[in-house]
This record gives sequence, structure tokens and C-alpha cells, in this order.
Amino acid sequence: MFRPILALAFGLTIAVPVLAQSQKADNDQDKKLDIRSNVGDLHVGTDADAKKAGLPLYPGARPRHDEENSSAFNLGILTEAFGVKLVIAKYDSDDAPEKIVSYYRERLKKYGKVLECHTREHSSDSHPDVSDDEHSKELKCEGDNTGPVTELKVGTEDNEHVVAVEPNGGHNGSTFALVYMHARGKQGDI
Repeated sequence: MFRPILALAFGLTIAVPVLAQSQKADNDQDKKLDIRSNVGDLHVGTDADAKKAGLPLYPGARPRHDEENSSAFNLGILTEAFGVKLVIAKYDSDDAPEKIVSYYRERLKKYGKVLECHTREHSSDSHPDVSDDEHSKELKCEGDNTGPVTELKVGTEDNEHVVAVEPNGGHNGSTFALVYMHARGKQGDI
């Protein structure tokens, strides 16, 4: 029922790179768009960080500077009918992937049982089902569960935390992404 609205919401994610390109600022402030109305609220920006993803920042990690993608993304849509919150923050570290995985495995336990998956590359394949159902599906590993990327997942399909860690493409260290996604239908809070 809400899939077209959700598609529109994720379509707005395209607005961030366009917003970033069109607003060449002299300072390094986060770029964002906030709209508040009696119908609902919208926030789109590059102001995501570990704290907004609900996790501490790994010691010594640096925001990732990736020319193809923003290193941070924050989307929030809240109406009476539905809500979506998506936070993605990317970082680099000089430490090996195993150390980062171990660190975040412990930090994620406060949200529930931690699932460890292995993939060939990190993808944001979250498909939130914005419905009024009280029960949400458990997370699972996708594909053949092999590859260099370790994904730690906790929560449910409509309320999840994910940490994806991979070797830093031929260099020492690691690259990792912290992801928080929460979707709800008419019932529930974000």
C-alpha cells in the first residue's frame, strides 16, 4: 500500500548529490534540506555520523572521502501515514577488518542478537516494508554468504542496524559503513 510513497522517499535520495553539486559552499558545513509542513516533515542531508546511526565511532576512524558517493547520508520522512529514517555513514580506518568487526559486534549486542554475514560487496539492500503489521521479519544473510565484506546485522527488516566492514582495496586498513534504517506504517514511532 505504501510502496509508491516509499519509492518516492528513496527517490529523494538522488536529491543529495544534486543538492551537494548545486550548493558549492565556502565552508565545510553539512548540506541539508529540511521541510516542515502540516502534512509531514522531510530531512535530506549529508549530516549523518556514527551517533545518528546509534553507534559509537570506532577509535581512530576518519570519515571516508569517496568521489563517487557521499560519505554520509541522512534521510528522514515523517507523516501521519508512515515514516522512514535512513542513516548511512562511511569511514576509513588503519586497522584490520577483524578488529573493527570485533569492536562493533560488542556494541551491536545492545540492540539484540547479532547476525554475521559475508558478501562480495556491501550493498544497501534494505527493503523496508512500511505496513501496519505489528510483526516485522527477522534479518537474514543474502546470497551464498561468502566474500570479503563482513556485515553485522541486528534488528528486523523495518528496524535494523548494520555495520559493513571490508578491506581497504589493496591498501592497509579497512573501510566500513554504519547503517541505521527504521520504517513504520501508521502505527509506531520513529
